[in-house]
Amino acid sequence: MIVIIYRDHLVSISDDKIIFEHYYFPSGKQKIVKLADIEWIQVKKSTILNGRWRIHGTGNFKTWYPRDNKRFKRDKIFFAKLKGRWVDIGFTVEDAAQVEKIFNQKNLIKGLHNKSVETTSTKENK
Repeated sequence: MIVIIYRDHLVSISDDKIIFEHYYFPSGKQKIVKLADIEWIQVKKSTILNGRWRIHGTGNFKTWYPRDNKRFKRDKIFFAKLKGRWVDIGFTVEDAAQVEKIFNQKNLIKGLHNKSVETTSTKENK
């Protein structure tokens, strides 16, 4: 039995996988990714340069975004680097703080988001 620890209209997360709703274009079918197949996840502030206005698909052939008609309203975008894959997944969720907490607990969060936190802590210690 699969126990879902987070669910919204965009993703479902269990202990061992994430399900992206509306992943494939044009069918809108979901994609299931095992958490063990994710090398890392980076959390970035949502900006025009990293996908804020990307509703579905890709603009650079490197990052694929599942459909989210309200992505422009979200404050964070998650980027999942899959092991052995060239294409990354850029995705949004309805409760970014909760999902970031889940991924932190699973030691998947890496990158610029953590560096900015470390930089702030380092400056405070000086």
